[in-house]
Amino acid sequence: MNQKKISDEIINQLLIPSTATLTSVLRQLGVTHTYMHRVTPLRPDMKMAGPAFTLRYIPTREDLDSGTVDNLKDIQRIGIEQIAKGEVLVIDARGDTRAGTMGSILATRIHCRGAVGVVTDGAFRDSPIIAEIGIAAYAGGMNAHTNKTIHYPSEIQVPIACGEVAVFPSDIIVGDEEGVVVVPAQLAEEVAQKAVEMEKREDFIMEKIRAGSSIIGTYPPDENTLAEYEEWKKKKM
Repeated sequence: MNQKKISDEIINQLLIPSTATLTSVLRQLGVTHTYMHRVTPLRPDMKMAGPAFTLRYIPTREDLDSGTVDNLKDIQRIGIEQIAKGEVLVIDARGDTRAGTMGSILATRIHCRGAVGVVTDGAFRDSPIIAEIGIAAYAGGMNAHTNKTIHYPSEIQVPIACGEVAVFPSDIIVGDEEGVVVVPAQLAEEVAQKAVEMEKREDFIMEKIRAGSSIIGTYPPDENTLAEYEEWKKKKM
């Protein structure tokens, strides 16, 4: 897949629309499987956008782990020390929440390295602390068990699944109060531009609905409503 470098300007644009708007734009472009299933924010005020840094877990097996952690060999720990400023750590835990995929110390480390978010379709341990660190955090659940009771870190920076969505390294991961959407890197610029415009148009439509307008001719907008919208935009500039 194309691992196109996405500019900060586009990243910032993707922070403006809701994940709902982004999924609508992606659907218009023919991409429908983008919203992570059963992955929710630890706090309702979380917001993030950044390139994916991926980590894949496989099921643990007794002969895979000696019981001690070697920071120079453990794939998860290696990834923690490689993640870059502005990136989002995305963890494939196969939707299994029987153990945490990360605790507060490692989450604090990636926050200090400049990561803007961490996402897993598994669970976090130390979830109340992670929620207060300052990094956007999304998970499928909470579980106090340590990761290797269920999971074994297998690979970093490879294609993974998270929340039943395909995630490639450098795809743009956007999260808000509702959840997480994956924006393919090659579509990021187009999606950002169209989503910002759609968000403005829906703000206008919402104003009309709140003022008592019928949805007929308004949502979706007909030619008259679109003409009104263009005039509304000019007044907002």
